[in-house]
Amino acid sequence: MRIVIAPDSFKGSLSAADAAAALARGMAAVFPRARIMLKPVADGGEGTVEALVTATGGRFVDTEATGPDGRPVRARWGILGDGVTAVVEVAAASGLVLVPRGRRNPLTATSRGTGELIRAALDAGCRRIIVGLGGSATNDGGAGMARALGARFLDAAGRELPPGGAALSGLDRIDVSGLDPRLAETEIIGATDVTSPLLGPAGASAVFGPQKGASPEDVLRLEAALTRYADVLEKQLREDWPLPVKGLIAADSPEPEQSKTAAGPDLRHVPGAGAAGGLGVGLMAFCGATLRPGAPVVFEAIGLEADIKHASLVITGEGKLDGQTAFGKAPMAVAQLAKKHGKPVVAVAGTLGGDVERLHELGIDAVMATAPGPIPWKTSLQQAPRLLEETGRRLARLLRVGMILQGREDVP
Repeated sequence: MRIVIAPDSFKGSLSAADAAAALARGMAAVFPRARIMLKPVADGGEGTVEALVTATGGRFVDTEATGPDGRPVRARWGILGDGVTAVVEVAAASGLVLVPRGRRNPLTATSRGTGELIRAALDAGCRRIIVGLGGSATNDGGAGMARALGARFLDAAGRELPPGGAALSGLDRIDVSGLDPRLAETEIIGATDVTSPLLGPAGASAVFGPQKGASPEDVLRLEAALTRYADVLEKQLREDWPLPVKGLIAADSPEPEQSKTAAGPDLRHVPGAGAAGGLGVGLMAFCGATLRPGAPVVFEAIGLEADIKHASLVITGEGKLDGQTAFGKAPMAVAQLAKKHGKPVVAVAGTLGGDVERLHELGIDAVMATAPGPIPWKTSLQQAPRLLEETGRRLARLLRVGMILQGREDVP
């Protein structure tokens, strides 16, 4: 029997790798001869670096970078097992968790640290870089990232603008003459679990600005600043730009969708351009990046489909499963990949939320909660490894009953 265990992280308690290992211990206690493959996954948000490095046998790298509030932070990124692919998380250097709640200010927060991690990956010889676009504290359209890679943002008097999204309202010209030339020979992929455009009611400022501390008045300022940013970017793209600008590759499409107007590229409406406070558009413009749904990017990097193709059972999960899991979350993407090959899927979670039954219609055959009964939320976090191991054991015993009912002769 082959079992693929491919959970996302259980936020606040276990990484995806630790969750997979705990489930595997429980399954192995009942099926000691089963071949169990651990494939921790992520969807481009926090945990992407650990999932990819762990699954490919790569290595972690710690780099000092500029945090979103300008203070230095120690940020972790990774080099995958192939030795040439790097994975960077926006959250590691430009993340919301790096700034205390009372100090969060998306008007001035900078994504410079993310650019410093990309530069560190280039220095390490990596020529393929996956950037996980999730958990940012910034709303600067990736301008800070671009600064770290050699771009300059100037006002009408030729003066350098201060960091942060609000300052972009005074943008007159972007000097890209100093942009790192290695970017032109590097494949960069922005992995995102959102399809937000840069501007508008579904854009970076309106949807995510309040989560980062923006007041209604701040949202209007940021929207106006990113509009000015888009205007300048699109004007310069029509004139002279050192890199090709791609769009988003859909999960089932091999080719990028270029978003254009009659006058030239239209960056503001590309799906995913508003990810990470507009860092999606910055990656496209300054790094020649392609934006892609995060989960499939991770799955390709770890070779998940090949293992699922030969599996008897697929187990996935995350901290909470509910009706929202259907919208781009990693467990749903795992289930869809499993269904493509006709494999049964079980999802486990610490919490089962509303409308979870909907997941059965979309490819998840069974759902299990890790808690055996009502327990305090804090206890469930503290005892997550034990609870997941016990869940793996319970699941294996139920599977064993099914095998007996089928008259299988190989039941252990």
